[in-house]
Amino acid sequence: MTVQRSGSQPSAKGLAEYFTGTVRIDPLFAATDPSRVSAGIVTFEPCARSAWHTHPLGQKLIITAGCGRVQRWGGPIEEIRPGDVVIIAPDEKHWHGAAPTTALTHIAIQEALDGRNVDWLEHVTDEQYQLENAT
Repeated sequence: MTVQRSGSQPSAKGLAEYFTGTVRIDPLFAATDPSRVSAGIVTFEPCARSAWHTHPLGQKLIITAGCGRVQRWGGPIEEIRPGDVVIIAPDEKHWHGAAPTTALTHIAIQEALDGRNVDWLEHVTDEQYQLENAT
């Protein structure tokens, strides 16, 4: 058994290649053989969001703080709040992030397939995010 102490791993800034706005990623654990599961805590400042992306074996998001948005390709934008669990199917194109005026924090859990756990796609535009409808 190993205990990884809170704060023992450095935070990382979400790269502009994959995120819009200010995003912080705090790793929880990496996939180590034979396991393929990894997890991290992701915090999005207001209006920040991921680019469209997929996960070869799906993803689970556990919302821990704030208010945010999630959308699957072709579906409606859904509001997400603390206690919600978002289950994303394998290869389902989606994005997630904060609400326009509120930050969002979630735990992201995903499995790797052949060493990769995400495939990044195009950025979510302001029109797709519906920034113009924010109150």
